Order: sequence, then structure tokens, then C-alpha cells
Amino acid sequence: MRFSLLLTLSLSLAVPFCGVRVAQANNAPDVTRATLDNGLRVVIVRDPFAPVATLEQNYLVGGSETPKGFPGTAHAQEHMTFRGCNGLSADQIAAIYAQLGGAMDADTQQNITQYFVTVPSQDLDVALRLDSACMASVQDQEDQWAQERGAIEQEVSRDLSSPTYKLVVRLNKAFFAGSPYEQDALGSKPSFDKTTAAMLKEFHDKWYAPNNAILVITGDVDPIPTMAKIKEYYGAIPRKQLPPHPDAQFQAVKNDTFTMDSNLPYTIATVSFRLPGSADPDYAATRVLSDVLASQRGDLYGLVPQNKALTAGAEMLETFPKASVLMAFAAIAPDADSAAINKELQTIVANYAANGLPADLVEAAKKGEVAGAEFGRNSISNLATLWSQALADEGRQSPDEDVEAIKRVTVDDVNRVAKKYLVMDSSVTAVLKPAQSGEAVASKGFGGSEKTTTTPTKPVALPDWAEAAVKSLRVPKQTVHASDVTLANGIRLIVQTEKTSPTITLQGSIKTQEQMETPPGKDGVADVLDGLFSYGTKTLDRLAFQKALDDIAAGESAGSSFGLKVLKQDFERGLQLLADNELHPALPEEAFKVVQQQTAELAGGTLQSPGYRFERALTKALLPAGDPLLRETTPKTVSALTYTDIGDYHAKSFRPDLTTIVVIGDILPDEARPLVEKYFGEWKAEGPKPQVTLPPVPGNKASAANVPDPSQVQDTVQLAQQLEMNRFSPDYYALQLGNHVLGGGFYATRLYRDVREKAGYVYNIDNSLQAGETRAQYLIDYGCDPQNVSKARGLIQGELNAMQQFEVSPAELQQAKALLLRQIPLAQSSEDDLAGGMIARARIGLPLDEPFTAANRYFEMTADQVKAAFSKWIDPANFVQVVRGPAPQ
Repeated sequence: MRFSLLLTLSLSLAVPFCGVRVAQANNAPDVTRATLDNGLRVVIVRDPFAPVATLEQNYLVGGSETPKGFPGTAHAQEHMTFRGCNGLSADQIAAIYAQLGGAMDADTQQNITQYFVTVPSQDLDVALRLDSACMASVQDQEDQWAQERGAIEQEVSRDLSSPTYKLVVRLNKAFFAGSPYEQDALGSKPSFDKTTAAMLKEFHDKWYAPNNAILVITGDVDPIPTMAKIKEYYGAIPRKQLPPHPDAQFQAVKNDTFTMDSNLPYTIATVSFRLPGSADPDYAATRVLSDVLASQRGDLYGLVPQNKALTAGAEMLETFPKASVLMAFAAIAPDADSAAINKELQTIVANYAANGLPADLVEAAKKGEVAGAEFGRNSISNLATLWSQALADEGRQSPDEDVEAIKRVTVDDVNRVAKKYLVMDSSVTAVLKPAQSGEAVASKGFGGSEKTTTTPTKPVALPDWAEAAVKSLRVPKQTVHASDVTLANGIRLIVQTEKTSPTITLQGSIKTQEQMETPPGKDGVADVLDGLFSYGTKTLDRLAFQKALDDIAAGESAGSSFGLKVLKQDFERGLQLLADNELHPALPEEAFKVVQQQTAELAGGTLQSPGYRFERALTKALLPAGDPLLRETTPKTVSALTYTDIGDYHAKSFRPDLTTIVVIGDILPDEARPLVEKYFGEWKAEGPKPQVTLPPVPGNKASAANVPDPSQVQDTVQLAQQLEMNRFSPDYYALQLGNHVLGGGFYATRLYRDVREKAGYVYNIDNSLQAGETRAQYLIDYGCDPQNVSKARGLIQGELNAMQQFEVSPAELQQAKALLLRQIPLAQSSEDDLAGGMIARARIGLPLDEPFTAANRYFEMTADQVKAAFSKWIDPANFVQVVRGPAPQ
């Protein structure tokens, strides 16, 4: 029960780890540009961080251009592009992307539609050929649309089951009534039922044109031959006479107040405003204004230490070329007075508008934006997204224009924007209020017929240009070159030098298991401790500590998982602040009382929430009675905590000999080690190590439960099995390989093909094997309409039975190996990925280079080994099934 409120609001209120908006500074020598004769604009940004490349194709068309009465047309065409392009069938597209590593996706926004894929650099040629084929033409066949319609309507049902999505839709109607921005790009079931494949083909032929597109490529590529290939593959596609884009004209905003039901464990109060969009000269000042309002030194967040809110802040909710939406928000206990907290939000915002924003917070926000530009260079796929956003969405020449605009913003600019736009008479006040839901109830479970696949699917014949490239299996080259030492006090320090940008990323982990370390009746002690870290250190109070971080534009978090993002020049100061927070938190007694009450209120709301009841029903069905993970944090256990309990838990559980620190970035091991020793070296372990490894558990018995959720129109379904194995089992790799025959490669893998492509029952279906030191679970989750829950399970169960009864075909085995082998370098393509992977492996005792040793195992594995592992471990008849939403029919 962490204070992960903003994560729950990820559709609209996600906050980056650094607390700053990420943008990419233009490093001109590494940027190559061209405009082809047909109008296609191309930008190649070389980044040798990893042997990986990202291709992002941006079409300047989206929800705003959809025909009247048919919202979602652009979104539907995005889906149908994967159902067949020029000379390529849906099966071929899926097979190619799967064997390139499966890291592909697309999204439709209000004014752009994007297709993106990340591949090993040597496979970029194949990705370019495929993308160019889909620009040239699409098939848009009626039988394919009939199947895809079911999947996209499930996506609609999923989003309509999200209270935050419904809030965004309602606000857009309020702020943009009568304009193209009023209608969300998602679409609706009625509009899709009326849509034909011919209408989608017409839409593609009208808008998908080289002179209406921007192609961005980032990564470890040679720009000269890459540009030559682009000209070869895209150059012959003719330009088109484009229709005019609709103009967005806005009406005056009508002041409004409304309340919506939600399935969240707390009430969310919001006040929103319409502000300038990305094409407006005041957009940079708007971004700075948003950052200032979100500051932990600002008055909105000040509601938290005043015990008036569980969390509070501000966020840019929507950004379009001609307008944006800024939301001030606060989360409170489910039964708290939402009118009172909304009044507080309105008063704070009105005061800032009338009297101006603090100058030091404006400068801190600007400094954070500029620092964020450097951090944007530390991920190859993120780099492509940032360039695409700047060029296609915002109409810039490079992301650097945003950075320069931020630098020019003055305090007067921010105050002028605030005074002009933060007007209460033009605001919309909204409350998301938890709705009553019931306890989990036992159900009859699986009631559909099983469909067993009796013969493997026939292999897909690929074009000559794809056949040899994607079907060649290569064990990836080792890219882990980290220093790995244990310091005198037991800290394991791992350092890998990466000079992509002058930044440093640090991630740390203390191996704890709070359910085993918490005294009886004191559940929630770790949550209260987590809430107290933000109150500063013994030498710097909350505001002074946050100011120290702002002064160096650093992002920092403390706890059993801790981290730091900082510019190279400020690494020592950032490390000093992190260590002070981690080792010497202030833990003020008055703040303890505040956080204790907030944690108790959150616990009470969480226990009543459908999300918690769903997870609880699953855990109880999988684990034996008395298991540590069945312990619950309740208002009673939190209220029983004393101030001394918090310090005792910190002293006993936070130990250097259970800690791993990973440092990635522009720093050498010989530079990092003395600094870590300087600031973390005084940390000493006292007493015996606590038991932090969960005991093994037996397998589960089959069961089924339904958790009512009145906010959902779609069912969320989880199928699970507790396996009597762990991460070190000899069969782990065979199960993972077989799992990638079943999923991970979109329509090229069995579950997506059967349950989504052919049946249209689901939008997403995910399967995973989660294994740790002592335990493992096999999981399959999907969302579908209530009448299709058992039908979908029948297809899933049939495929799992087939994995046990028959060897997978040579083509499927080869594809699964290609998928896994290519995913290994893709997982090393950002500093965060590198550090996170090393932390995860170190935590359970795996070698740092385990992915590369695993590659050799996958390369040599046989179909018989896969069949044997599934026969031994996976038992579909013994699954636990938990459904959240309407009762399955």
C-alpha cells in the first residue's frame, strides 16, 4: 500500500522520476536531415549507447481528421495497418515483427498517428522495408476488419472501465466543445459498427502520404547508408494532394462542477483550466508554470504535510497545438470532504494567479527542464519519441527549440500566463469518488469448451528481403562491462561507464521483505517510513532538502529502493544528499503523526477497493494459509504504530550488507567508488541479518472468484498457477522459450492469434512466468466482455494443452528463439534498463551477464525440452481464475 497515487493516475497525472519534463538537446554533429523529392522529411539521430535502433514513423493525421459521425477512424486505420500492407499479409507482418524482437507498437493522438519499432541495429533495413510498404498502401479487407473490429471495441471497453480516462473525456468536452479536440481519438463501439473497410482504405489513401509524414530514426546507425536505404525504399512513393486539416476554434469555457464514480481507493479532487497549446508563443511559459505548481516546495504539495491531502500537485493533462489543459489535483480519504479540498485548490491557484509565482521556483523549474534535456539522450527509444514529439506534434525543427524557449522564459512571462488563464470563472471542477463494491465471491469458474490445437500452425513464407535477415539466429554480443566490487561495509557497488550524455543514473536496492521483518500487529510500518523520507534529513528540513535538489536539478528518491538522476558535474552533491536522506532521514515526530493518519486512511480505502480485492482474492487462492504475503495493512495496524517503531524498523531493515548500488553514466569506476565510500561508508550493519527470503510454497488448488466493480464495463481476468519451482530451476529457460511461442510476438504468437486476431475477444492478452529465489507463478491476463470470459479461456486452455501434447513446430521454435535473442540487446538500450536489470539480477543472486549466458541456452534448446517442461509444470485444469468486473455470463 505505497503512496503510488500518481501511478494509478498514469493516463493523466504521471510524474517522471526526476520531477522534470524530459526533452532532447540537439547534438548537431549526430543529427542528419533530409527531405525526399516526394516530401518525406527524415531525421536520423545517431546514438551508439547500444547496438539498437528505433524507427518512428509520424503521420500528421489523427483524431481531428476523422470524418464527422465516425470518431475513431484514424485509430481503426492504425489497427488495420498491421492487417496487411503493400505485398505483405497480416501473418507476414506479425512474423517479421516477432522475429525482430517484438518491440513494436502504434498510437493515435489528436493530430498525429505514430508507428514505432525498436530493433537490433543490423535489422533496421527490414524495419524500413516493412514501414515503407505500409506507407505505400494497405489492404484494408472487409474480412480482416470484421475480426479487428472486435479487438478495437475491447480496447474501447477497457478505457471506458478507467475512471481517469472517463474524466479526461469529460474535460475535453467541457474545454473544447464544438472543436476537433472535443472528440477523443479512441472512437466508440457505435462508430466502429458503422465503419467499413472501404471507409478505412479511403482514409489511408487520403492522409498516409510521404508529404504528410516525418520519419525519425535513432540509435547505433550509420546515417549515410541508412539515408540511402530510405531514399531507395520510400523515394518512389508518390506525394498526394492533401485535404486541409480542420481548424480548431474554441468557445468560452463554461464554469462547471461534477462528480464521477471511480474504483480507486481514494477520492480525487481536481480543478482544471484551458491554457496555450504547443503552437502558442506562451507554451514554454505554460510548461514552466505547470512545473512550478507541481513543485514539492509549492503550496499545492504543501497540502500534504498540512494533513489536508494524501498527495497533491499539478500536471499538464492534455497538450494540443492550439490549447492544453492544466489540472491541479489532490487525493484525499474516500469519505473526506471533497468540497473543502477543492476550495483549497481553488484558493491556492487563485492566489498564485493574483500575486505571482515564487521566482526561485520558476528558476528551479527552468533548470529542471534544461537538465531533463540531457537525460533524454539516455534511451534510444525515448530519443525517437522526443524528436517525434518536437517535429510532428509541436512543429519544431528539433527538441532543442523547446529547451531554448524554456531558457528565455521570465518570471513575468509565467505570472502573465497564470493571471490570464488561471481564471476560476473559466475552470472545471471535478471529483472522482469511490463507488461501493462487493467482496470477492466464489464462482463456478471455467465453463467453456476446450479447443485443442491438433497440428502446429504452418510456417509463414516471408519475402526474400525478410527471410534470411529475420530468420538468422545470432547470440548477441556481450554488452555488460561493469565494475563489480563489495565495499568494506558490505555494499555491492556496480559501475558501468556510458558517455552518451553528461549525466549519471544511480539505482539502489536494499533486500528487504517487510512481511517477514514487520513485528506482529505492526503492518504498515514500512509504508509510514516511506512517507517520511520526503520530510528531509537531520540536517535539512523538507523544504531545504528539496531546494538543495532543485539547485542541482536532481531527481532523488529514498527508501528500500532508492535512486538519483543528476548531471555529471553535480554527482557528488547529489550523492551526498541521497546518502543523507537514506541514512539520516529526519523522521520528525509531528510528521509521523500526519503520515500515520494518511497511511491509515489510505489503507481503509484500499481494503474496500475492487483493485485490492482482486489482488487479494488471487493471492489467497495461490498461497497457503499463514504465508507472509497474506499479511494485511489495515487502519488498526497502522494506528497501533508508535514513533519508536519507525526508527527501529529503519535501523534493523536498512543494512549495507543487504544493499546493491548500480551507477551508470559518464563516470569511471575509480571515480564513483571513492565518492560512494565517502558518503555511504559510515553505514554499518548491526546485529544478525534478518530473514528476507520467502519460504518455498506448494502448488495451488483450482478455484474461481468474481470481484464486483461497478465502474468497469469490461472484465479483467487473471489466470494463475503457483509452480513448485524457482528462478534457478533447470526448466526455467524451456518454459520461457515456450512462453514466447504462446505470446510476446503479437499475431505471430498463438494466444494473440487465436484470442484476438481470429476471435476478437480481447484487445490485450499477456502471459508471463514470474520466478524468484524460492517461488514462481505462471500468469495469463486479459480483458473481455463478460459473455466471452469462458470462451477466451477455452482457447487459452486449448493452446496450453497443445504445448503439453505436441512439440512446437520448427518455425515456431525458430521464431521464439529469434524473439528472445533479439530482446536481449533491446533490454540494454537505456540507462534505466541497464541499471534496473543489474539490480534485479543482483537481488536474487544471478550473474550480471545472465541474459547473455541465457542466449546460449535458448539457441541450443529443442522442441522436446519445451514440451517436457510444459508437461511437467503447467496444469491449465489447476488454474486459479479471478475476474474483476461484471459477473461472467
